[in-house]
Amino acid sequence: METMPDTTQKISNFINEIGISCTPGVISEDTFLPGIKIEKGKLLYDEQKMLSPGDLLHEAGHLAVLKPEDRSKVNGGDISGDLDDGGAEMAAIAWSWAALKHLDIKPEIVFHQQGYKGGADSIIMNFSNKNYFGACLLQWLGMTIERKTDPEMIGDLYPAMIKWLRSA
Repeated sequence: METMPDTTQKISNFINEIGISCTPGVISEDTFLPGIKIEKGKLLYDEQKMLSPGDLLHEAGHLAVLKPEDRSKVNGGDISGDLDDGGAEMAAIAWSWAALKHLDIKPEIVFHQQGYKGGADSIIMNFSNKNYFGACLLQWLGMTIERKTDPEMIGDLYPAMIKWLRSA
């Protein structure tokens, strides 16, 4: 059974591998999500202060759906870029689900009870039942294929990803 430090390392390694810097450190100030700070598009985390290592995936999802030029400028909690706040949140949730499936992590690690304004169970239920809200935004951004609209379409469908970072 994976421990939380093992899960944190697994998530951090993945985020670094896809091209977003994710490093441990000490965070002394209050942040939007406890123990996680975004500086110049890079994630810094304080494992002792995080609510769950899955929060790293969610924050990485917010960064991943931004245009590259916007991603590198993000500091703090304003991470919607050219998407409205609701769209940015739905895209980050869908991205997080794809990532947890890719990494074989339990949904409750990302969608935990201390987050999502009490809606974690609803998110897990919807995505477990293939009600992938937000996946259409990932498709629009060229990051996945949500559903087959063309019988000749080749490739795996969401939650499989074509690419983990938005390129334009």
